Amino acid sequence: MRTLVMGILNVTPDSFADGGKHFTTADAVKRAQEMIDEGVDIIDIGGESTKPGSERVSESEEGNRVLPVLEQVIPLGTEVSIDTTRSSIAAKAIKLGIKYVNDVSGGLADKEMYSLIAKHPEVQYVIMHWRGHSKSMQELATYKDVVKEVKEELEERVNSAIEAGVDPEQIIIDPGIGFSKSTEHNWELLKNVDRLSLLGYPILIGASRKRFLGELINSRNPDEREAATLAITAAMAKQGIWGVRTHSVKPHRDVIATISALGKR
Repeated sequence: MRTLVMGILNVTPDSFADGGKHFTTADAVKRAQEMIDEGVDIIDIGGESTKPGSERVSESEEGNRVLPVLEQVIPLGTEVSIDTTRSSIAAKAIKLGIKYVNDVSGGLADKEMYSLIAKHPEVQYVIMHWRGHSKSMQELATYKDVVKEVKEELEERVNSAIEAGVDPEQIIIDPGIGFSKSTEHNWELLKNVDRLSLLGYPILIGASRKRFLGELINSRNPDEREAATLAITAAMAKQGIWGVRTHSVKPHRDVIATISALGKR
């Protein structure tokens, strides 16, 4: 199976790459349709910025941002994911018909998340490596062996989810590029993603336009990091990684199609 493209749709005023661009319901739904037209596999809708240093929003504010968008995007026919750490928001999204819960905390932020997912075997659950909320997460970027420790911590989260009743077939893992990670940590994880695959679960990679790419190409503008992001997508597709989470869609579909064609020749 080819690498899937999960399109990012942030219904926020302050996300690092697209904050404010799709903050109204109308703008968000318009962007969702654009992604569908470009061939997106999954649309990941979130209402809370997780960029380093960002403050949390209230549960009611998060719901007010994302639920009206979900109500209009889900009927468009493409699979939809909710990007949230709150089981209450995830529960409402599941009732509306989402197929994925993308939990950047891997279940650590809300003790009720695992039991919710266990009750809904039709939903896939993304467990990301996480050590703390955005306000303080970069202070937690301390590792002796980042690949080993991320692998072990992800395994702990997965085991806890399974013990709570989550079916292993529901689980997707994400190493959390940029979350409690330095630039060097991010590169080490990407270069050794094959070691993470030994856990036996599909892997989602979210490196799109992140700061470590800007440092590489000397660009403070996230939009200028798209070519670097495409290179990451190509590398992940070559390794058969399950999915990439990206801000644009068609260029990544094109890269994945090209990698696939080269592999068949």
